[in-house]
Amino acid sequence: MSYPQPRLFIDGEWLPATTGGSVPVVNPADGQTLAELPLAGLTELRAAVAAARRGFATWSGMLPLERQRITAKATQLIRERCEHIANIVTLEQGKPLAEARREVSLAADIIDFLAEEARRLPIRGVPPRLANVVSQTVMRVPVGPVAAFTPWNFPANLPARKLGGALAAGCSVVIKPSEETPATCLELVRACADAGLPPGVLNLLVGQPAQISSFLIADPAIAKVSFTGSVPVGRQLGELAARHLKRYTAELGGHAPVIVGPDVDPVAVARLAVPAKFRNAGQICASPIRFLVPGALYERFRDAFVADTLKLKVGSGLDAGTQMGPLIHERRIGEMQRFVDDARAHGARVLCGGGRIERPGFFYAPTVLENVPAAARAQREEPFGPIALLDVYDTVEEALERANALRYGLAAYAFTNDLQLSHRLSAGLVAGMVGINHFGISQPETPFGGVKDSGLGSESGLEGLLGYTDVKLVSVAS
Repeated sequence: MSYPQPRLFIDGEWLPATTGGSVPVVNPADGQTLAELPLAGLTELRAAVAAARRGFATWSGMLPLERQRITAKATQLIRERCEHIANIVTLEQGKPLAEARREVSLAADIIDFLAEEARRLPIRGVPPRLANVVSQTVMRVPVGPVAAFTPWNFPANLPARKLGGALAAGCSVVIKPSEETPATCLELVRACADAGLPPGVLNLLVGQPAQISSFLIADPAIAKVSFTGSVPVGRQLGELAARHLKRYTAELGGHAPVIVGPDVDPVAVARLAVPAKFRNAGQICASPIRFLVPGALYERFRDAFVADTLKLKVGSGLDAGTQMGPLIHERRIGEMQRFVDDARAHGARVLCGGGRIERPGFFYAPTVLENVPAAARAQREEPFGPIALLDVYDTVEEALERANALRYGLAAYAFTNDLQLSHRLSAGLVAGMVGINHFGISQPETPFGGVKDSGLGSESGLEGLLGYTDVKLVSVAS
């Protein structure tokens, strides 16, 4: 199975060589180098910003219907190339091929929804109060060229949210995907280019992250910054954006609680929870992590959860039947072990997993911990990996208090058949997204974003589209 040679894309041209050197792209399933990735230097950075400035003038001047027709061609190409792109996702990111296919398909759906929604952006008339004012119109206009930064865990889905929103609104984009998973985003860009996107509207850079972010955010041409990643980096980019008065959207980390209600079948909930927890090897910001279970149901939930975890087939994402692939990099193996060792040192019990799987690649066993004290790292910091924490609660008040105790507020989940309790939990959980009786909270039509330290603003949905626009009032007097 071939992996494409990554290139940068600036002003409608693919660049085979750059001024910033190169780094290897590694297959996490075996540790082997897939390709050498050319990195942007100052020459490419300047060219990309200049191209985005010109591209914005062209793209924002087109009718939303014209823009939608081009993006519809792009998403048609993405769907036609789904198998090819999904293979690239699995090669460079590691997730099972079935998950990769769903991600690529969802990426096309996200872009389609946002482009269609842009055709219906509201224009609001406001009755004037002055006799000589004949009309007052409030409209949404594109904010300008966008700098977009995406991580490695969803290399198709996350770029699609940013590209879909920005392009639908009429913005040009300079996107920087992760240097660990560049080729998936490259294929989305290729589909847009092949669909007839004008030169300069979409530009792709990779390189030294600090250099690229500081350059793009400081440049006067960039009007909006969109970032998905860790809380510490999100803070740094937010400070840079504020210094230069740039619009900023940040989707940051999470540490999602799951409250299991006292009225549910604990075995059924556990069987839903295991695939949700270990999807993408737990490398999901909205991944369920802290499972809070009533004492009367705890043993049945725990036993079913551990039994299903032990049944998971871990291996290369290209192998038939694989349910969990590798972590993205060797460094993540060490980080998982530090979380587990710290939990053990605090008195936690390892129910299964808890160590590296000895085979080529970056595989860590699906891990379930119980009795993890609040002082342990795993209870305070996002593991971002295949680690689940099982805990007992006595009252719903206690469960809510513990669920809301952290500075994260991205996703939260609860399971109950009691309508009154459902309302209570959905109102009481402090998070940008709450799932009741399911884990599928991320859809193209719905906003994805958090509160507290989990970010600012939303991606996807109408709310994500509006984040790439400014409000403009036009008041006309006779």
